[in-house]
This record gives sequence, C-alpha cells and structure tokens, in this order.
Amino acid sequence: MAAVTRPETTPQPRVYFKTPPGTEDEVPQKQGRVTVKYDRKELRKRLNLEEWIVGQLTHLYDCEEEEVPELEIDVDELLDLPCDVDRAFKVKGLLADCYKPTDVFVAALLERVRGMQKLSTPAKKGEVTP
Repeated sequence: MAAVTRPETTPQPRVYFKTPPGTEDEVPQKQGRVTVKYDRKELRKRLNLEEWIVGQLTHLYDCEEEEVPELEIDVDELLDLPCDVDRAFKVKGLLADCYKPTDVFVAALLERVRGMQKLSTPAKKGEVTP
C-alpha cells in the first residue's frame, strides 16, 4: 500500500538574477515581432495561382504532385520583369526539360499573373517607402 503524503506548504525556492553593475541605466530593448501584414485578398489570389501552377505542372510532366521537378516559378520575380516577352522567356527557361509543349501553360500563367500585385514586406515604423 502506498503512503499518502501531504503537499508541502512551504513555498518552493526561487532564483533571482542581479543586473550586472554599470548596466542599470540601459533600457531593455523590446522584442521584435515576426508577423507581417498582407492584403488577404491578394494572398488568396496568390495561393490559388500557386495551386493552379502545381496542377498544371503535374499535367505537363505527367506525374504526381510529389514527383514534379523542383521548379521555382517566383511570381514576384515575374512581376519585376518589364514585359510579357521577358516573363515568357523566364518561364520557358524554367520548363526547358519538359517534353510536352508549354506555350499554352505559359500564356495562361502570364494572363493570371497580369494584374497581380507584388507581395513585399511592409515598411517598419518610421521608414519612408519610395
């Protein structure tokens, strides 16, 4: 039979840290936040586009989603390019090893990218945006 013990009524010991001498005047810095605010509608459009791209790539490469070659179709990078000709050239370069015709996919991708906004991190407080 196990013995029943009472919980201790004395408080547990605590550890306190002293501030090193000479640092009392320093103000502790606030911890930074890791959150970024984006437009939800634009994020939803971007997510839908990425899902569409994955679906199209699985069709172009005739494979399962997990087997699609590592391709980085960066929408923001495409938006940085000055015209659709440059965007098409960039995407076709990424799809160079695809044996199926890619012109229809590239044209549809450029149509979907057109009108999207580039997602950039918002400026910090006090920073001036160009």
